[in-house]
Amino acid sequence: MARILKKIPNFKLPKYKMRDIDEIEELNIEYTPEIIEKLRKKNIKAGDGQGYAGTEYKTIKEVFLKSTEEFRDRPFILEKFNRKGGFEEITYGKFRDDVVNLGTGLTRAFRLKGEKILIIGETTYEWYVSYMAMLCGAGIAVPTDKELPDNELENVIKRSDAAAVIYSPRKKDLIKKVANHCPGVRYFMEMYSDNKVNGRFVGLDHVMEEGGFLTEMGYKGYLDIEIDPDAFAVLIFTSGTTSAAKGVMISNTNLAYNINSVTPYVYITPEDRVFSVLPLHHTYESTIGFLYPMAMGASIAVCQGLRHIASDMKETSPTAIIAVPLLIESLYKKINQGIEKSGKATAVKSMISLTNGLKNLGIDVKRKVFKDIYENLGGRLRIVVSAAAPIDAKVGKWLEDIGILFLQGYGLTETAPIAALTPDFDTRVGSAGKSVVWDEIKIDNPNERGEGEILIKGKTVMLGYYEDPKATSDAIKDGWFHSGDIGYMDEDGFIYITGRSKNVIVTQNGKNIYPEEIENLLSKVEEIAECMVYGKEVAGEKELIITARVIPDREMIKEIHGDNLSEEQIYKIIWEQIKKVNRKLTNYKTVKKLEIKSDEFEKTSTMKIKRFAELAKDKEKEQ
Repeated sequence: MARILKKIPNFKLPKYKMRDIDEIEELNIEYTPEIIEKLRKKNIKAGDGQGYAGTEYKTIKEVFLKSTEEFRDRPFILEKFNRKGGFEEITYGKFRDDVVNLGTGLTRAFRLKGEKILIIGETTYEWYVSYMAMLCGAGIAVPTDKELPDNELENVIKRSDAAAVIYSPRKKDLIKKVANHCPGVRYFMEMYSDNKVNGRFVGLDHVMEEGGFLTEMGYKGYLDIEIDPDAFAVLIFTSGTTSAAKGVMISNTNLAYNINSVTPYVYITPEDRVFSVLPLHHTYESTIGFLYPMAMGASIAVCQGLRHIASDMKETSPTAIIAVPLLIESLYKKINQGIEKSGKATAVKSMISLTNGLKNLGIDVKRKVFKDIYENLGGRLRIVVSAAAPIDAKVGKWLEDIGILFLQGYGLTETAPIAALTPDFDTRVGSAGKSVVWDEIKIDNPNERGEGEILIKGKTVMLGYYEDPKATSDAIKDGWFHSGDIGYMDEDGFIYITGRSKNVIVTQNGKNIYPEEIENLLSKVEEIAECMVYGKEVAGEKELIITARVIPDREMIKEIHGDNLSEEQIYKIIWEQIKKVNRKLTNYKTVKKLEIKSDEFEKTSTMKIKRFAELAKDKEKEQ
C-alpha cells in the first residue's frame, strides 16, 4: 500500500582527494608496547560488552516534557524552508510551545479531543509537531503514506473514521479530490497556512494561533491530559507487501518501550545528529528517527530529497543515518566509484588492512585515516543503521572497515517497530541483532538447520489489528506475535533472517526455497539493478519454476559490455551472470527462468518490492 519512490534517484558525491599511506601520520608511528597500552586505554568506552543504562519511560508525553525542558535551548529540528536558503535550526523550546499550542487548538478550540486525525505529507517540521500533539493527548494519530493515490487515501480516511486530516501544501490537490467523498471529516487542516475556517478547510497555523491564545490566557487543560500508556494511540496501515493492508493499533507503551529497549544497546548524546531520509509515516523513522533522538536530546536534520543527500549531509554534518538497505548500498557504490575514479582504490584497501591490524591491538585510528571519505558525508558520521530488509554483508563489513558503526535492526510495524537490534558494543555484520531488552524472541518449530518462524513477545508488540479480531487472533497466540519471517538464532541470541514464510516456494518433495536467499546473491551482480525471485506456475508443470524477474542496470552494462546492445544481448549477459550464481546454489534452488522487466517494481515505503502486487499484475494480464 505504501510507496515512497520507484528507485533511488541519481546523486553525486564530490571527487575524492585521498592521501597516500606515507602522508598519514597515524600509519607511520612506531607502535611500542607502551604506546599500544596507552592508546588501548584511551579507546575503551563505557558500555563495551555490557550495555548502557536504559530508560524507563511509560509514555511519549513523559519523554516530551522531560526533553523539551532539559534541552530547551538546544537545536532539535534542522530544515530548509527556503530551497535557496540554508538549514534553519528549531529549538526544543520552540517545538514544545508549538506542540502545546497545536494540541490546545485541536482539543479545545476545534473540539477534536480523542478523535482520529490523519497526517499526510513529506517530512517537515509541522509533521513532527502534529504527530507529537496527538501523542501528548490530542487524540489518535493516523500517519499516512504521502504517495497514496486518491482512491487509496479515501479508503484510509474512511477505514480509520478520521475526524480531521492534517496535510502538507504539496498535498492540496490530492485533498481537494478526496474531500467531497469523505463527509465524515470535520476539518482539513493545511500545514504552513494561517487561513481561518472556510467550510471544512482551515490553516494549521491558525489552529496553533487559537491554541496559543488560550494558553496565554492561562488554559492548561491540554498539558493536564493524563495519558493511559496502554490505550490505543496510533493507527498505522501496513505496507501490505504480502497481503492487503491491515490497520495496526499502537499504544504509548509500545512506543515508549521502543526507546527503553534501544537505549541499553546504542549510545547517543545531545551532541549527536540524526539524518532523516525515510518517510515519517513509517514506524522505523517516526520511532527510531524521531522519538528516540528526542529522548536523548539529539538533533534531527531533514533531508530535502534523495537527490540532495550528499549536499545536505555536508551542510548539516550528521553523526547517524537510519536507512534501508537499498539506500545504504547506493551510498556504498557511490563512495567506492569515487575512490576508483580517484585512482586510490589500492591505497584504501591497504589502509583498511593496516587499520584493522591496529584495531586488533586496541588502537583505532580509522576516523583519522579515512577522514577524506568522512568529509564527503559531513565529517562526523559514526553510525549507520540498516533495517526493513536484508543487506549485503560486504556493505556492512566495508563500513566497519572505514570506522563507521554498522548496526542492524529487526522488527515490523506490529512491534512499533524494533524487536531486535545489534548493540553498538557487539556488532555482528549479517545478523539482524538480538532481542531488545523488553522483548523475547524465539524460533518456532525449527528445522534441522535451526530455521523456523520468528515469534515475538513483549512490550513493543501491538495492541492488535484495527477492527479485525480474527486477524489479531491469527497473529498473536498465547501472547506471541507470529512475524511471518523465517530465521535462526545463534548461541548468543543473535537473529539471522533467511526468508519470509509467505514468500516461501515449496517444491513437490517438500523442500522450502526462500526467494530472499537467491535475491541476495543476484543483488551482487553488477549488471542487475533490482530483482524479484518467485515460483512461476506453468501449464502442464507440477513444479513451480524458479524465476528471476530482473531490472537491468543499463548504465553498468554499458560501462562493462559497451554501448548499443540489443535487448537480446542484454538478456544473454544477465543470463550468463545468473548461471554463475546458480553454481553457488543447490540444484532445487537454482533459477530456471529469466524475465527482463522494463518498468519499475511497485514498492513499499521501506523500498521492499510488493510481491503480491507484482504477481497480481501477472494474473490480470492472463485474464
